[in-house]
Amino acid sequence: MTGTALLLDRLHRAGLTDVTRVDLAEGGVAAVAGLARRTHGAPLFAKTFPDPPSDDLFAAEADGLAALAATGGPRTPRVHLARPDLLVLEALAPRVDTEAFWEHLAHDVARLHTSTAGGRFGWHRDTWLGRLRQDNTWDDDGHRFFAERRLLRWLPEPRVQAALDAEDRRSLERLCAALPDLLPERPACLTHGDLWSQNVLSADGVPALIDPAVSYAWAEVDLSHLWSSPRPPESDRFFDVYAELTGLDDGWRERMPLLHLRQHLAVVAQYEPDWGHAEQARAVLAPFRRSRVR
Repeated sequence: MTGTALLLDRLHRAGLTDVTRVDLAEGGVAAVAGLARRTHGAPLFAKTFPDPPSDDLFAAEADGLAALAATGGPRTPRVHLARPDLLVLEALAPRVDTEAFWEHLAHDVARLHTSTAGGRFGWHRDTWLGRLRQDNTWDDDGHRFFAERRLLRWLPEPRVQAALDAEDRRSLERLCAALPDLLPERPACLTHGDLWSQNVLSADGVPALIDPAVSYAWAEVDLSHLWSSPRPPESDRFFDVYAELTGLDDGWRERMPLLHLRQHLAVVAQYEPDWGHAEQARAVLAPFRRSRVR
């Protein structure tokens, strides 16, 4: 069954029988998604998997969207329906990249991070990155949480084992042991968890975020994903404004590659080809190889 037919069938089975066609979205790599055109009413955005990895995947995503919206920070799409095999959302518009747009997003994300700061890392439920579960077990120690739940968590995945040799894996363990010396202590805050430019759209002209993998984590995890992933030049304004609003110290840019290691490993674990993420992960790990550790 084609992606169009699959989405149309699941929409009809969910009771949305006025959907007449689905225009598949471009750019997605995990789910099958598209714009559902209806006889009456505005179009809706629908997402499914041919074989969903879990019954709670879309419920967790809907929960994350609601949690982000409740902070008064970033706008998120309204959830119309969340079933084990289907998520239906308000349809958003493509963003228009201007410095003003990205400045608006900086205010939204800064509000999200600063208004939710607390002492515990994790979330009341696990969330998902693509097809793989993100472990959000609560922890009071941010360095341990990042090491165990965001980095070492990927080592057992078959594609990661194939991509990283034994010394690479030992280097990751050394890096994790050194985290308290490498990253300053920071409070936990509610994070989007998958904040890259493709997950930034527009609703009524203002920024809106999709595809969250929320948890209480370090704010700079969100920052690193946006900084280290492909993005338009206008987004430089985001970082300038975010730094002003949050008092970000001058060393934040040097921390971005290390924090983004989590995303490199997540991509390697799920996709073939991995678009160079294994090579980038090894570059981050290189200083921790035994031959270079003193």
